[in-house]
Amino acid sequence: MDGPSGSGKSSASRGVARALGLRYLDTGAMYRAVTWWMLRHDADLTDPAAIAARAADPVLAIGTDPDAPTVHVDGTDVAAPIREAKVTAAVSAVSAVPEIRARLVAEQRAVIGSGDIVVEGRDIGTVVAPAAQVKIYLTASAEARALRRTAELSGTTVEAQRAAMATRDALDSTRKADPLAKAGDAVELDTTALTLDEVIAEVLRLVKERT
Repeated sequence: MDGPSGSGKSSASRGVARALGLRYLDTGAMYRAVTWWMLRHDADLTDPAAIAARAADPVLAIGTDPDAPTVHVDGTDVAAPIREAKVTAAVSAVSAVPEIRARLVAEQRAVIGSGDIVVEGRDIGTVVAPAAQVKIYLTASAEARALRRTAELSGTTVEAQRAAMATRDALDSTRKADPLAKAGDAVELDTTALTLDEVIAEVLRLVKERT
């Protein structure tokens, strides 16, 4: 399941995984975890070469239980700090570095293994798992996405979130390495007017139809 920020990927993916008794992988959390590590170790995030030089250093461990997904870096639980604004502001720069993507795509494929998992991100259908049985591209209006993200965060505004998302979408969609894109055989699902339960129900219908 791919799509931009605020489209509902995380909640929908976890709900679908829970309903089908499958594992769940948030690939975005992996990029955020590496970004958190880079910030903590004072890496120069304006220098792709500096980021690439340390791409192998963080030790990641990610859990796949949809009811309690976990992410650790060097043994530290970072589930909360990787959602902080400073990480969000820096993650596009880190995730654009080819060495970072090559490392994490390999780890994501190892977690996916033979399947039985719901995976969310920005390049799952195009790069990470191009042979997936069901590919879905979630989208929503800029206003809906900004409203959702504002409801999740404190100390922010819809206008600020709309601007931040527009910047991140532009960076993620235009990077040279594995840009955000809809796979040719993915089903696009606009969640603007749908509740979470309706999104999950539609995805489950598609899964039943295509498997």
